[in-house]
Amino acid sequence: MRYMLLIYSNEKAQAGATEAQMAAVMDAWWKYTDDLGKSGKMLGGDALQPTATATTVRDRGGKAVTMDGPFAETKEQFGGYYLINADNLDEAIEWAKKMPNIPGGGSVEIRPLMEFER
Repeated sequence: MRYMLLIYSNEKAQAGATEAQMAAVMDAWWKYTDDLGKSGKMLGGDALQPTATATTVRDRGGKAVTMDGPFAETKEQFGGYYLINADNLDEAIEWAKKMPNIPGGGSVEIRPLMEFER
């Protein structure tokens, strides 16, 4: 089954990191990505630009309008994802637990993808 692992972290905390700290963080993410890729479970993934670059489209009285920024202010921001093919939810959870953002207070939302018959 395909699962989306949605990565949430605190952008403000990351903004204060030194160059050396960010290099260590990125090294951990590169290792995680390599391990996931070597497992044969990774189907894709990407990081997102900061929420300051986001644009939200909403309906206002029957008209689509755009606004700068994300839909809601939160302590954690959606920063990227991995799309994996796991045998079951337990396996997806094990991969999520290994993400480098978990020890620093980040989180990972695991969502199974809908499979449609055409």
